[in-house]
Amino acid sequence: MNYKYRKKPVVIEAFQMTMESTEDESLWPEWLQEAARKDPSREDGALWSDKETMEVFCGTLEGVHIVSPDDFIIQGVQGELYPCKPDIFWQTYEEVEDGTDI
Repeated sequence: MNYKYRKKPVVIEAFQMTMESTEDESLWPEWLQEAARKDPSREDGALWSDKETMEVFCGTLEGVHIVSPDDFIIQGVQGELYPCKPDIFWQTYEEVEDGTDI
């Protein structure tokens, strides 16, 4: 019986949340701006920020997570959102040119 598996190559959307982009949501890609328009109390995949504390929150399938500066926010294959630390992101993903070269 085999117990080893390789992750299928899929192209995801991701955005690195910097201090600058925390303060200026116009820097966010459209899919992230769409998440920011969702009601966090009623909709999965919502993203919202607290302007006083400069914290960004991400509603994930596992609950609410704080997005730290330099974390990536990933949109998964089914549209779900989740934060990812930069070191884990770069160990797991590599940049592609147009989303088709897997």
